[in-house]
Amino acid sequence: MKTRHCIFFLLIVITITAKAQKQHYTQAVEDRIRNVENGLGGWVKIQDSTGWNILSRMAYYRINGLSIAIIHNYKVEWVKAYGWADTAQKIPATANTLFQPASIGKSLNAVGVMKLVQDGELDLKEDINSYLKQWKFPYDSVSHEKKINTLELLSHTAGLSVHGFDGYKWGQPIPNILQILNGEAPANSPAVRSIFEPGVKFEYSGGGIEISGLMVEDITGLRYANYMRKTIFKPLGMNHTFYYSQLIDKEKGLATAYRFDGRPIGCKYYIYPEEACGAGLWSTPGDMAKFIIELQLSLKNKSNKILSAATIKQMFTPQVDKNVALGFFIEEKGGQTYFHHTGLNEGFISNYYASVKDGDGVVIMANSDYLTGEKDITEEIANSVAMVYGWKGFYTPAIKKEIIVSESILKTYCGKYKFNGTPEPTVTVFWKDSKLWFRDSGSPLPWLMHFTNNTDFFFHEVTFNTHSFTKGADGNVDGFTIKTHDGNFNAKKIHN
Repeated sequence: MKTRHCIFFLLIVITITAKAQKQHYTQAVEDRIRNVENGLGGWVKIQDSTGWNILSRMAYYRINGLSIAIIHNYKVEWVKAYGWADTAQKIPATANTLFQPASIGKSLNAVGVMKLVQDGELDLKEDINSYLKQWKFPYDSVSHEKKINTLELLSHTAGLSVHGFDGYKWGQPIPNILQILNGEAPANSPAVRSIFEPGVKFEYSGGGIEISGLMVEDITGLRYANYMRKTIFKPLGMNHTFYYSQLIDKEKGLATAYRFDGRPIGCKYYIYPEEACGAGLWSTPGDMAKFIIELQLSLKNKSNKILSAATIKQMFTPQVDKNVALGFFIEEKGGQTYFHHTGLNEGFISNYYASVKDGDGVVIMANSDYLTGEKDITEEIANSVAMVYGWKGFYTPAIKKEIIVSESILKTYCGKYKFNGTPEPTVTVFWKDSKLWFRDSGSPLPWLMHFTNNTDFFFHEVTFNTHSFTKGADGNVDGFTIKTHDGNFNAKKIHN
């Protein structure tokens, strides 16, 4: 009952704060807002059901604050925030609340780097050491004597290490860019080095993006943050976008970071000195929407404040991997091409999708670090936006008919389960609030189980798999099977 009371209170608070920042839109836009808010959906849609409400999904994911910007017909049609920027101080989230967008900042970085390419100051296929002055990349035998170029850095095909960065708590020493690249104290990340030869395959590397940021500084003679402000933020009117080094008096508008369970991370937010990879960026969905619209208009030669149509087309061209371009991931859905990126920092998530040919898009940011690909709230919101705004073929959920299974049968499934080859039980199935729940040791939250017959079940959080309980010769439940594209995985029941 305590959990239910907390969620009910959260819904009331979110509703109040959302109403407090209500803006004036036309009735048609208001209708679309309401439909988006009530149309969230995952990979599966239960037959004859309606979409989820955004407030209830925030409560489900324990998300304290969230902000959305919608792009329609090359304009920001609406921006709205929900919940709290800070729960302890009771500061509501607003359209101007700054979040850490994290890795979606890599898209900004790529545009900044490509401006140098367009201006003739950087050759995409030249050895990066030709431009680096403060530091040189230490080639070794792993790269097979192949030189790394900027095209490979921006497309994560340079064969480099360091996927991402962990950040620093308040009061900890903060490293500079050279210490970060060399993995030297006080940096808490390893050195950025070759792990295989460049140009062979995709391997996500925030470390490689940081190298491109240092190249910007060495070529321009400007601090990276100042170059980005001059080149991108100021021309596009991104007045709510800053790197940590630029914040100074902007701290009052910063959202507080929270874990996936809604609890504080131990300080207001982590500090990230890594700027080019986006970790140290602060922004709003509204500002990111301005950036996206500029790219969309540039492709049509209707606004080329930063890059030409030819340069943008080059950036949207996949390299090695069909879904990876220069600063963007590319997805084909329903015959339409979308560019997008996600972001994850300690206590923050972000996501955006935008059409290449049409002026549509959505940007979502939240002060929670629950991000798991196709099963988090940012994807659910994007699905709703796609349905409301008619993005043909973007959202095509599997349709399943859910049945009610008797409590007596469901309770026979309760217990601990162990997958083959694992030393300890990894799954617990339990009964709570008159429902059956599935908790995987690797998941931050338990998943509600939905049944299509007495033994077959599915989750909204796990995509496109078939799950079935199995019984032994004695007729008792002895495990379950997961059928996936990669084969079947069996788990045995250890004890009740």
